[in-house]
Amino acid sequence: MIDLYHWPTPNGHKITIFLEEAGIDYRIHSVDIGKGEQFRPDFLAVSPNNRIPAIVDHAPADGGKPVSLFESGAILLYLAEKSGLFLPKDLRGRTEVLQWLFWQVGGLGPMAGQNGHFNIYAPEKIPYAMDRYTRETARLYGVMNTRLADREYLAGEYSIADMASYPWIVPHERHKQKIGDFPHLKRWFETIAARPAVTKVYAAVEPSYSKPLTDEERRVLFGQGSAPSPA
Repeated sequence: MIDLYHWPTPNGHKITIFLEEAGIDYRIHSVDIGKGEQFRPDFLAVSPNNRIPAIVDHAPADGGKPVSLFESGAILLYLAEKSGLFLPKDLRGRTEVLQWLFWQVGGLGPMAGQNGHFNIYAPEKIPYAMDRYTRETARLYGVMNTRLADREYLAGEYSIADMASYPWIVPHERHKQKIGDFPHLKRWFETIAARPAVTKVYAAVEPSYSKPLTDEERRVLFGQGSAPSPA
């Protein structure tokens, strides 16, 4: 059994997609990041970076004590290795998947996240920042579109690289991207959206970005400094 600490954000959806695809038993512990539940001591014991998602695996492969893990990319890699699914075992296939997984966690996610912050959530609209991250998101969409021109998925076969990237394309309209301008990416996006596991994940929860933030939620989410926030 996997305990999943989760909120319906793109990074949260990565893990539920994998667990549903792999048929692994899990239970969700909702962490309402707008209410500051990510600062509770019990959650920080699992995720010291006070970010979702995080997991606790009560049946690790070595038969030892439970394994806790934070960071979505690390979780996907751990679960793929544990289950033997969605990550090739051969050197070249594995390398292809891992480079696109790290491309997502180091590029697509942070840039699209900043896009959403400055275009949607920031109380002050800063044209330079909005333009900067909108254009960088478009560049990354272009990278994916080129990559997908001659293959069905990012690394050939459906993998954790696709599961990591798909949730960050879902809010493409909010991120001011015209997915029709990227035909290979659009085909890939629609193919993944139709997968039963993905359909189930998105039908089960309301996206966390579907309603405006309150002033208190804005303070909790964006007012964090280097000092610990109160529990």
